[in-house]
Amino acid sequence: MKKILFAACIACIALVGCRQKTDAVESQPAEEGSTVWMTTDISPEGLIAIYNAMGVKAEGNVAVKISTGEAGNPNHLKADLIGPLVQLVGGHLVECNTTYGGKRRFTEDHLKVIEEHGFNTIGGVDIMDAEGEMQIPVRDTTYMKYNLVGKNLANYDFMINLAHFKGHQMGGFGGVLKNASIGVASSNGKAYIHSNGRNLVPEDWAQYAEPENQDKFLECMANAAAAVHDYMKGKVLYIAVMNNMSIDCDCNGNPTPVALQDIGILASLDPVALDQACIDLVLGVEQSDSNDVASMRERIESRHGIHTVEHAEAIGLGSRQYHIVSID
Repeated sequence: MKKILFAACIACIALVGCRQKTDAVESQPAEEGSTVWMTTDISPEGLIAIYNAMGVKAEGNVAVKISTGEAGNPNHLKADLIGPLVQLVGGHLVECNTTYGGKRRFTEDHLKVIEEHGFNTIGGVDIMDAEGEMQIPVRDTTYMKYNLVGKNLANYDFMINLAHFKGHQMGGFGGVLKNASIGVASSNGKAYIHSNGRNLVPEDWAQYAEPENQDKFLECMANAAAAVHDYMKGKVLYIAVMNNMSIDCDCNGNPTPVALQDIGILASLDPVALDQACIDLVLGVEQSDSNDVASMRERIESRHGIHTVEHAEAIGLGSRQYHIVSID
């Protein structure tokens, strides 16, 4: 059934001029863009297979960046799905505190959510800004003069950016770029990104969320993602799990019901190509009773979500051109 759905997605995408080539099974010329690997097997085995397909071994002290999910959210990546990969690479799950008044705003409460979601059962969990933050350089200083991240990022040699792809109330969608930017930013750093470099106070960032500032915010997200990639010296693998996709983020404790059927797991060394591929896949699914593509399209387009990907490409983080290689 999953393979049939994947084939249907690809057929729909081809009609709207997708940037991918889906029959690739070996090395591709550079002009065909970055490689995005894909499996329709959303399971611990599928996740390990996609990691192995990338051909790059996570070495040293490995950070596995996830979203721990707000209390009450049922859509976040589950511990039993990601646990075997985390244990295979000997990784630490890493996260930072939020900048809004939920159950993950402060470390003590955040640790309770982590326990409720079972993440403490699959390895060590590090809230990287629990004891402080640090500045790292950015490529684009138009709005941000630096990126502000959890100080414990300095403890890691390698990162697996393990994102849950879904919609997002402010960014339009959440993928690996958001997971690297908002996700790795400290609580203050999140406020700095959300306010396009004008505010470091978590309680006050929302005053800068006017429509005229939306593109600035999206550019800051792309900029922050590039900063994390650069800080890790490019030692980052990007993986996106396309399941339980609501139009709302995992940071929402009461999200809109799941809008789309599961699609698969995608991975790339290029975060720009990966987010672009995920967007093309979800918007290429045919509207049906079980696939509310219209609501996902409205969420992404009304927030101009594609601009995050556009700006990430513009500052040289990656390419929107890609080809998909199925490992099924």
